[in-house]
Order: sequence, then structure tokens, then C-alpha cells
Amino acid sequence: MFPERFSNLPAYAFPRLRALLDVHDPAPAYADDIVNMTIGEPRHPFPESVAQVLAAEVAGFAKYPPNDGTPELRSAIADWVARRYGVTLDADRQIMALNGTREGLYNVTMALCPELKNGQHPVILMPNPFYQVYMIATMSVNAEPVFVPATQASGHLPDYLSLSPELLDRVAMAYICSPANPQGAVADEAYWAALIALAEKHDFKILADECYSEIYRDTPPAGALEVATKLGADPERVVIFHSLSKRSNLPGLRSGFVAGGPESIARIKQLRAYAGTPLPLPIQRVSEAVWADEAHVEDNRALYREKYALADEIFASYPGYQSPQAGFFLWLPVEDGEQAALWAWQEAAVRVLPGDYLSRSVSGESPGKSYIRVALVAPKEECARGLTRLRDVLQKYER
Repeated sequence: MFPERFSNLPAYAFPRLRALLDVHDPAPAYADDIVNMTIGEPRHPFPESVAQVLAAEVAGFAKYPPNDGTPELRSAIADWVARRYGVTLDADRQIMALNGTREGLYNVTMALCPELKNGQHPVILMPNPFYQVYMIATMSVNAEPVFVPATQASGHLPDYLSLSPELLDRVAMAYICSPANPQGAVADEAYWAALIALAEKHDFKILADECYSEIYRDTPPAGALEVATKLGADPERVVIFHSLSKRSNLPGLRSGFVAGGPESIARIKQLRAYAGTPLPLPIQRVSEAVWADEAHVEDNRALYREKYALADEIFASYPGYQSPQAGFFLWLPVEDGEQAALWAWQEAAVRVLPGDYLSRSVSGESPGKSYIRVALVAPKEECARGLTRLRDVLQKYER
């Protein structure tokens, strides 16, 4: 029988979007030039070495892959963490390869969330709006999800410090995404330091989703593990998640990693041994090579910088527009996200995602209702067409 706690789940964002848009025809004038700006699926070129390594290692599909990642892959990840954040990790005890970061963000609650926290039902914090896997992972372990608004007033990051001590004493884990999906806000060193101090005081783990960490304007975003190490925090306090999907334009590779304290990673590995799906060996070999290469990442970042500038130019006069600090989404203010998405489709053949589909209504308020999320993943020329048509529609109806 389907567990009762899942009975009232809203439809996932993209089926919900199709139900909204697909009963309507796109704008006839653009029927042959539909611009899809909904899903965050990178469309820039991935490294040329991928095909070469995959071809050379194809015989590896005939073997069961190592569950935790090859020693070479874990070493390549440790080297990358050292270069990027100045943090030294034990590749054998502090890193595990993931079959897509979503796997880790979901399974971490089952591996690490206690049944009780201080004798009470545990709470898991998450920003609102949020990546939907945070919520379902929390519900899967029968913990209580607490949705903390990440609005313009809070810098589009959740203000966990504002929560009551009574609630914080029940917190077992707190998800945080930086750079944030969907807003592109970045947690700076001071934000991380304050959150880590809060976690130390109330004894909870920070689950840092840093999948967009390599897409930024000029300054590399600080990392949770980087700041925790500087502060000398408990090594088990922070668990980080990274991916090749965004960094290297390889969403179909389904390759990422989780890193943290040795005890946390040992428990995650134990769960993987029973229930996980390790990466095929050829994929691990490709991943080894890609984590070791930074040139393609710099090229990728340059393409996104061009699109940041393009969006800034097109929406320069749009009221409330905020240029993202990082990531590849625009978080555009509108009167009603669903209505704006419908107008964009029917009049401009541009598909965007209502912000409400990434949010949870709390006390009748959904922090995403008055926004749309716009993905800047297509080539620059396609983005220019889509953004220009979207702006014209929004200016017609919204302002």
C-alpha cells in the first residue's frame, strides 16, 4: 500500500507544466521556432575527450563496477577538491562516487537521519523554493520537512538563523543549495560560517548541494566544506554534493560525488552496498578524466557570462529584474507565474517554468508563485530570441 504521507504529493514540476501548456497551441508566428527554457539541461559542448575515453574503455561494460568509485576516480575528485577549495580529503574514507547527484541527495537522509532527535520527531530544513528531491527524501524517512522561505528579503537564501531554538533542537539535517536553484544566489563565507556555527550549536548536519558551483561570473563561490575546514568544525558536520552535469555539460553521464566526514561516508557507502546503483566502469573512467580537466570548465563559464550579459541587456528596463550571481537560471518576478508561462507559450512559443512548481505553500503563501524560472542553457542566439520574445510578452501584460 502506498504510504499515507505520500498521498497528497503535488505533481512533479514538469508533468505539471505539460498539463498547463500542452492543451494550448504555441504562437502561430513562432510555431517553427519554439524556444524551450524550462529544464536545466546544459546544451554547451562537453569535452572532446569523453568520446575517446569511452571508446577506449567500452570493454568495462562487461564488468561489475566498484561500488564506491574506482581508486583513480576518487583520487581525481580529491585532487579537484584540493585545487578548488584548498581542502585535503582522504579519497578512500571521505569520498564516494554517485550515479547522478540526485541519488546522493535522496539517499543521504536514509543513511544519516536518526529516527529521533533529542527524543523528538526529527526535522529536516530546506529552502523554499527548492529542488524537489529534498522534500521527497525527507518524507521517505518520515522526518518532518520544514520549508524556510528564500525570498528577496533574505537574499534568496533561507534564513535558518531566524528559526526558534525549540525547532532547531529537533533539526537533524538542513539542505542548502549554493549557488541556488532557481534564484542564482550565492552563500558567501559569512553565510556558511553562521550556518555551520548554528549546526554545531544545535547538532545537525548540513547537506550542501553545490552542483552549480562552477558556473559563476567572476568570483568562485565559497564552499561549505571549505569554510567548515577553516573554522575547525566537526568533520561530520558538512556533507557536500557535486556533479559533472552542470560543470562539464554531461547531464546524461549521471556522474557526481558525495564527500564528508569518514563516519558519514561510511554509512552512505553501507547503504549503497545494499541498495545503490554504482556507475558503470567506463563512465567512471570518463569521469576521472573530466574531473582532472579545467580548460573546458573555463570555456563553459565564458559562454554563460555572455548570456548573463545578454539577459542583463534585454531585461535592463524590466521592473524587479535581478541578474543572477551564478548558475544558469533567471528568476523573473511576475504577477502570477502560471499565467505568465501560459502567455509566453501562447504568444511567443517560449516555454518557461512557473516558480510555484518549485515551491511549497506554507500558511497559504508560496514564495515562488510570483516568479518564473528561465533556463539559459541553449546557445546564445537561441537564448536571445527566447528572452526577447519573453520580455515583450511580459511587458505587454505585466507592466
